[in-house]
Amino acid sequence: MLERPTVGVRWVAQVAATLLAIPFLFPLVAMVAKSFDGAGFVANYSAVLTQTPLLRSTLNSAVISLGVIAIVYVCTMLAGFAFGKMKFRGKKLVFSAILVGLVLPTIALIVPLFIMVDSFGLFNNYLAVIVPLATTIVPFTLLLARNYMASIPDEVLEAAQIDGCSSFGTLIRVVIPLAKPITAVIIVWAFLQAWNEFFLPLLFLQDESMQTVTTIPLYFTSTYGSDQPKIFAALVLICLPVVVLYLALQRFFERGISAGAIK
Repeated sequence: MLERPTVGVRWVAQVAATLLAIPFLFPLVAMVAKSFDGAGFVANYSAVLTQTPLLRSTLNSAVISLGVIAIVYVCTMLAGFAFGKMKFRGKKLVFSAILVGLVLPTIALIVPLFIMVDSFGLFNNYLAVIVPLATTIVPFTLLLARNYMASIPDEVLEAAQIDGCSSFGTLIRVVIPLAKPITAVIIVWAFLQAWNEFFLPLLFLQDESMQTVTTIPLYFTSTYGSDQPKIFAALVLICLPVVVLYLALQRFFERGISAGAIK
């Protein structure tokens, strides 16, 4: 059993962690400070709120993010339980094939995605962004969920089956209530990827009323220059939902990311 670290060791670890965090905090502080330049805090943020379709774009991003989270969560939990706790032929081969998606950049799939969206007539449809985004996120979340579910003792699942639960019932009644940390990881990660996506909405949602929040900074750029303080003010507002969601689920997220990374 590991011994409890002394007060000195904990202080050294805290100082080291703080020093490591500073380089990551600097861009955020610089972004907020830059948003106060130029015409000032009130004028910059007022311009973002009044001169752009921020509310409509935020609603579009929220719809896409919720759709992505729903698909990613359902696919990840079902597949994670199957690969982590069930036995079937070709399990390792299928799991390895899915993990190939981790090394495929989205930009490499643009041409086939464009052909598929055009064939199904999905231009200016949320599904044209939601489905491709979800498929690129699932390999990573599945890797974490499979490792997390594999760590759940078999005795717990056997007890549920003795009480009459089917495999699906065991997943719903036993595994999912025990999987709050990995659920937080899936929600935060899927939301982060969907909310920050820029290229797919720009390509497939060509109607201006369907553009997402990541296009708001473009309203302050032009051919011969850009209004940087207003761009940074827009970026601050875009980042707020991600920060709020992470802070709300931080406790579960940290437990889930550490438990899912260890097998």
